[in-house]
Amino acid sequence: MNENIVVGVDIGTTKVCAVVAGKDDLDRVNILGVGMAPSDGLNRGVVVNIDRTVAAVREAVEEAERAAGVEVQNVVVGIAGDHVQSFQTRGVVTINANEITQNDVQRLLEDTTHVALPADREILHVIPQEFIVDGQDGVADPVGMSGVRLEADVHIITGLVSAAKNIYRCIEKAGFRVSDLVLEPLASSFSVLHEDEKEVGVALIDIGGGTTDIAVFEDHTIRHTAVIAVAGDKVTDDIRKGLGVMRDQAEQLKRQFGVALADEADSDEKIEIPGIGGRDEKTIGRDALAQIIQPRLEEILEIAAMEIKRSGYGRHLGVGAVLTGGGSLVPYTDELAAEVLGMEARVGRPMGLSGGLVEEVSDPKFSTGVGLVLYGMRPDIIGGTTLSEEVRAHQNGQANGDTLMTRIANRMKAWFDEL
Repeated sequence: MNENIVVGVDIGTTKVCAVVAGKDDLDRVNILGVGMAPSDGLNRGVVVNIDRTVAAVREAVEEAERAAGVEVQNVVVGIAGDHVQSFQTRGVVTINANEITQNDVQRLLEDTTHVALPADREILHVIPQEFIVDGQDGVADPVGMSGVRLEADVHIITGLVSAAKNIYRCIEKAGFRVSDLVLEPLASSFSVLHEDEKEVGVALIDIGGGTTDIAVFEDHTIRHTAVIAVAGDKVTDDIRKGLGVMRDQAEQLKRQFGVALADEADSDEKIEIPGIGGRDEKTIGRDALAQIIQPRLEEILEIAAMEIKRSGYGRHLGVGAVLTGGGSLVPYTDELAAEVLGMEARVGRPMGLSGGLVEEVSDPKFSTGVGLVLYGMRPDIIGGTTLSEEVRAHQNGQANGDTLMTRIANRMKAWFDEL
């Protein structure tokens, strides 16, 4: 596969989405291929059926391969689920020379990972929030500065080892290799948030099928992350139970007739629902459907509001919230969010792309898939390198020293060896 080609695979509860992209001579990101397959091998972001997930991954990636005219070997894959947890910590190192080097930053980030974790958890991301040089805080990049004491506040994201290993296993059994494992709300932020939104302060709320992913940004830095196990599937279940219809019918009703605000539904508009098992069809008002949908979306947004408050940055979100994911497609969800959250809200769609498939992926349900390829094309802030580069270096015998990224690469390679 061309080294300039990046493939993102979003393994969701209801679908697997694969996106193939590359950069042109003008450094623009071209979407070359897209594939999608229905998925029922996950529950709330966690693999519960290996074979079904493998089949969905293979189908989605092969469809994207055919569209792009490339052969895929490595993929950047997303991870979510309510097993994902995060916390803040601080590290400190002394500087041996007068000038701070990249190695000093690497040592510092390594120091921040010396925290006690349960045996079943591993670090997924270490994200510096700010550096402090000799007591001077607010430093974005300390390399080249003079100082004798370097500190950092970092955001550490962890996940269950078993959940991550099962994602690796599915990708490997489908015939591909994992080049990077990325928290899904972090990936989505690359595709739907403007840099000035990240600077001023914004909450990203990605409403998927099985999970709702939340990320809070300020000063270009991720400040808080959370994954909650209430999402679009719960809305579909409520419709199924409330109207006594099959799941596929409930999903179609949600997509075709659903609105998030009951006051915006036309009570005179009637919806005909085919009968089950030879029974007569029934008719409901569109407002009755909205009265089922609105309470569950309110619950999702209320939990998101609690997470935003828990982050301590609720008063810092100058531009409000950005909603994305398939769950944000229900009309008036942004208006409902503005009411519940008490801040401005908009629906975020993948942006900053070029190529013939831009329109196809300009849909909130592709936010994570597109974000994964954008993430894979950019150097990570950790130590100035990408995790995938460290993994490749380790596999090629080039890794040097017990750095943070090398240790994570070792952990990944161990997972590969166990598959």
